[in-house]
Amino acid sequence: MTFYWFAQSIGVLAFLVGITMFFNRDDRRFKKQLSAYTAIIGIHFFLMGANAAGSSAVLNSLRTLVSLRTRSQMVMVVFIILTLVLGLGNAKHWMEVLPIIGTAVSTWALFRTSGLTTRCVMWCSTCGWVAHNIWLGSIGGSLIEGSFLFMNGFNIIRFRRLQLRGIDPFKVEKEVKKEEAA
Repeated sequence: MTFYWFAQSIGVLAFLVGITMFFNRDDRRFKKQLSAYTAIIGIHFFLMGANAAGSSAVLNSLRTLVSLRTRSQMVMVVFIILTLVLGLGNAKHWMEVLPIIGTAVSTWALFRTSGLTTRCVMWCSTCGWVAHNIWLGSIGGSLIEGSFLFMNGFNIIRFRRLQLRGIDPFKVEKEVKKEEAA
């Protein structure tokens, strides 16, 4: 097996870990598996020579774990600065800026927004990752981000339709936040 195919196999492993995380109904387990997925895809990007995307993905992994514990604005700013400094410092091509911007924007969304707004921001971020992964030739990365784009887009439409019918699809999420604040 050549090094290239070894790197691609790590990407496919990330795809398998990432796609199965949607089976988790528990938000904490979902975020932990999301963190594992982004760590594995980060390794894949480093192996593919995409250091900007690799550092961005590894920061995504750490950010997701930290967001389980806090929504602190200071922590958010630290992760955005780290993303910009490490990502832009490693970028060799303008296409490598797309995941850096996506990571910075999705970091803001995870710490400062909720519900449909978060999902819409994450969908836009995913568009940048899809374009980057196709450009890079990442099989696993393109598959998983394409899947995320489709599934999140479908859910955005579904949740919006529920809202238009007067149903709050994020009611449980809001109640949990109230309990955590108390």
